[in-house]
Amino acid sequence: MPAGGFSASLAPPSGMEFEAKITPMVVTSCVTAATGGLMFGYDIGVSGGVTSMEDFQREFFPTVLRKRRENKGSNYCRYDNQGLQLFTSSLYLAGLVSTLFASYTTRRLGRRATMRIAGAFFIVGVIFNGAARNLGMLIVGRILLGCGVGFANQAIPLFLSEIAPTTIRGGLNSLFQINITVGILFANLVNYGTNRIHPWGWRLSLSLAGLPAVLFTLGALFMIDTPNSLIERGRQEEGKVVLKKIRGTDNVEPEFNEIVEASRVAHDIKNPFRSLLQRRNRPLLLITILLQMFQQLTGINAIMFYAPVLLTTLGFKTEASLYSAVITGAVNVLSTFVSMYTVDRVGRRMLLLDAGVQMFLSLVAIAVVMRTRVTDRSDHLGHDWAIMVVIIICNFVSSFAWSWGPLGWLIPSETFPLETRSAGQSVSVCTNLLFTSILAQVFLSMLCHLKSFIFVFFSICVAIMSLFVLFFLPETKNIPIEEMVERVWKQHWFWKRFMNDEGDNHVISEEETPPMVSLSDSFVE
Repeated sequence: MPAGGFSASLAPPSGMEFEAKITPMVVTSCVTAATGGLMFGYDIGVSGGVTSMEDFQREFFPTVLRKRRENKGSNYCRYDNQGLQLFTSSLYLAGLVSTLFASYTTRRLGRRATMRIAGAFFIVGVIFNGAARNLGMLIVGRILLGCGVGFANQAIPLFLSEIAPTTIRGGLNSLFQINITVGILFANLVNYGTNRIHPWGWRLSLSLAGLPAVLFTLGALFMIDTPNSLIERGRQEEGKVVLKKIRGTDNVEPEFNEIVEASRVAHDIKNPFRSLLQRRNRPLLLITILLQMFQQLTGINAIMFYAPVLLTTLGFKTEASLYSAVITGAVNVLSTFVSMYTVDRVGRRMLLLDAGVQMFLSLVAIAVVMRTRVTDRSDHLGHDWAIMVVIIICNFVSSFAWSWGPLGWLIPSETFPLETRSAGQSVSVCTNLLFTSILAQVFLSMLCHLKSFIFVFFSICVAIMSLFVLFFLPETKNIPIEEMVERVWKQHWFWKRFMNDEGDNHVISEEETPPMVSLSDSFVE
């Protein structure tokens, strides 16, 4: 998410709330944009189920299938195959690269245009995957889907934060995460059904990603762009008209003036990425990076990517593992609605801290079960223990779904002012996809080598990130986006020391090239 600070001389007095109603245009626009999460979620959910199907393994990874059938070696190492992991991680590596280009389109062409580009990548990627005849074609399809993810994840959270009224910004932004969880559940249901279709069930699973892809692309063709984006691109009158429509009132002058001032500052900044290294922007940049890093180090995507594979390792049969993945997917969806309802009431910090305790206990419990019940040669859990494992995983997924899932995207998207918002969003998405791709690529190998201790590793990460939230993450609920610096960061006990304007209040132009500062040096006063 974007990082940057500025002085808004036209901003309303601190504490003033802009007049806004919850209009049908806001609701429909946010619902339409958030459907991009369906595509992202489907891509997350479908890979684990497909890679556990024997027909898919026979087609692309025969060595994995042979290892399973011969039952040689450790149970934890059945799926330890770099090619198999590349099938999952290639999507996120492509997303990591593409989001750098998406930052440019988001700023220069607008949020809506960027979402249209994402939709086109999604559709072409689905075609390649569904028609794949070899591993190369399969990976190309995943790379194209990854480009769609990079562009969509760059534009959608910004769109939702900018168009939503302040009082319900958290709830509407959670729509993106809700659609991700619905997409995961849809993929799990599809995998459960197509596993019985031989030998092309896996092909149907990958092809049905076309449904959310087409839905998102069609929606992007008809939605409006945000007033912030229009004003930033010099279309002030059009931006003012849209602002009146989405707020349901003609009294938009205070908010309009604040956006105009933010846009003026944004135009003075020729290199927003370089501006992120300014002293006053470093807290915002650091928190953005750490939130996305911690979101992945909870271990959630390792579980969501490889839930069927993990459950098979624990002794579940293929069909039972897919069925259990459906259950966890349903819990994921329902729990995300909890966040949508509570995030603007109890605040961001409370949800993150409460969930941290639950996730820590769940991860420790999974580690204990794996340590005591699953050995290198024996993977028979028994009926009662199997039910317990599913309950523990559901508790973990549930606590993540109403906390770090949606808030990992919401908090960075609402933190930064307009002049560096698209650049900061790129940093956020890049960090997320970097750690997602790393974990997708190494999880099965980590499972093979660390065995049950892999969940001890994740539990330690959860403990560290909870301490970070407790001491260093300020509350951002019900604060207008363009007032975050004055009302949040300059009031925080630690970060306020970086928010003074001395020696850092000028705009960096293209002619100016400040000395490069490493991340480790950025907090040395």
